Amino acid sequence: MFRSRFSEQVDGDYRTTDDHLAEKARAVYGDDLVRVKSYEAEDGERLTLVWWRNPETLAQWRADLEHRNAQQQGRDTWYSFYELSVTDVLRTSSTLEPEAYPAR
Repeated sequence: MFRSRFSEQVDGDYRTTDDHLAEKARAVYGDDLVRVKSYEAEDGERLTLVWWRNPETLAQWRADLEHRNAQQQGRDTWYSFYELSVTDVLRTSSTLEPEAYPAR
């Protein structure tokens, strides 16, 4: 889970970088990157939820040099606030088909 709020310094480079990294993650990790959903509240706070199939792939993405450079750019320029929480789903109950959720 990634909560954030843009700073006044966010620019077009953010969207370009975000789009590029999303494409790269899908190309490199395929189905191991299960799903990404983003939401924005009326007050400007943003929430992005990312589901990974396994912790090994998440660790590889965390170590990716382009991703790490973008994280630094976010800390330095794009975000006035952010909070990252890495969690493990213990149980899911849903009306969706089981295929919609990562295998454990």
